[in-house]
Amino acid sequence: MVRSVALVAVAVLTFSVAGGAAVAARLQGNIDQVDVSALVKPVPTPVPDPDDPNKGSPVNILVLGSDQRDGENGEIGGEVAGMRSDTAMVMHISADRTRISVVSIPRDSLVDIPSCTMTNGKTTRAKHAMFNEAFATGWDTGGDMASAAACTINTVQQNTGVTINHFVVVDFAGFQKMVESIGGVPMCIQSDTRDKDAGLYLAAGNQVLDGPTALAFARARHNVGDGSDINRIGNQQQLVAAMVREVLSRDVLTNPTKLVPFLSAATSSLTTDNTMSIADMTGLAYNLRGIDRGNITFMTIPWAAAKSDKNRVEWTSEATQVWADMANDVPPASYVPPAPTAAATTPPAPAATTPPAATTPPVEAAPPAPVAPAPVETKKAGREEFSVADTTAVCA
Repeated sequence: MVRSVALVAVAVLTFSVAGGAAVAARLQGNIDQVDVSALVKPVPTPVPDPDDPNKGSPVNILVLGSDQRDGENGEIGGEVAGMRSDTAMVMHISADRTRISVVSIPRDSLVDIPSCTMTNGKTTRAKHAMFNEAFATGWDTGGDMASAAACTINTVQQNTGVTINHFVVVDFAGFQKMVESIGGVPMCIQSDTRDKDAGLYLAAGNQVLDGPTALAFARARHNVGDGSDINRIGNQQQLVAAMVREVLSRDVLTNPTKLVPFLSAATSSLTTDNTMSIADMTGLAYNLRGIDRGNITFMTIPWAAAKSDKNRVEWTSEATQVWADMANDVPPASYVPPAPTAAATTPPAPAATTPPAATTPPVEAAPPAPVAPAPVETKKAGREEFSVADTTAVCA
């Protein structure tokens, strides 16, 4: 999850200032693209404006974190055959470009996986299984990214009613490079965190995570929190929100010497559909340039332990409303519109004053009693919806 969202929820905002054709051409050359149009089952869609296919329309992007373990990724995570998607989420960008909603899908959600057609002509059987099996089935049967991504898209569309316009897959190496390009990510680690399998060793307190450590934090599951996938999703959401804050608070967006390395890292290990180009990202990001941090939100689709298997989850009735709101571009119930900007007023003229009367020396007052700091309201990432403007952890 974190690898994809860091690209889409962070980097897509920065494309708005990338400017020149030379930069766009350089970044476009970094991206691998595959055509899934013949494999994804068609859904009714309006004819797009040829000059601006995204103008005035919501955009839904399926973002996937690839657990690919060969080459450079194998050196990072250990060599393992095959391809899996360890995280998935749907990012919704509203038609008016005032909201970005990111909904995480637990990988062990029990869903209906439809019959999928592969690039080699093979067809799989429909089944009821864990969500992440859709990607693995496509890869194992079709043998390529197009088959894996298309089967996952078909699964999302069938189970949510949300039309997916684009997909993005990012791997381990790409995420590490993005973190390094912005000089690390400041994080509040609330307790000592250890996960030998992920290679994570963090002391409690405020830390700046480098690329390898940030990736280990995103992957950690054992001996971290309650050890659940939901807990890991929460950690990933906190990490992505911290990356967004870091990029927006520094001059990454306005300093070409920082912007180009970040975008180059963001696009160097990424696969998208062949209809998602640098030009498309740039146009989309330009219209997002004024978005408020409070309107970039993260949540996990509402879930409960599955009745058939306590080690799996199933979506609750509240999930139906979340997907319906996304499909219809309706703000969620928790959405609070930005306060209107106050109109400028003319300052009042200074009142006439008279010289002060003579006074006796003031009596020194006793120092005020210390006031305890008000507690900071925090949101529990992974289990509560929160925005980039919210606090999800407090360190002493």
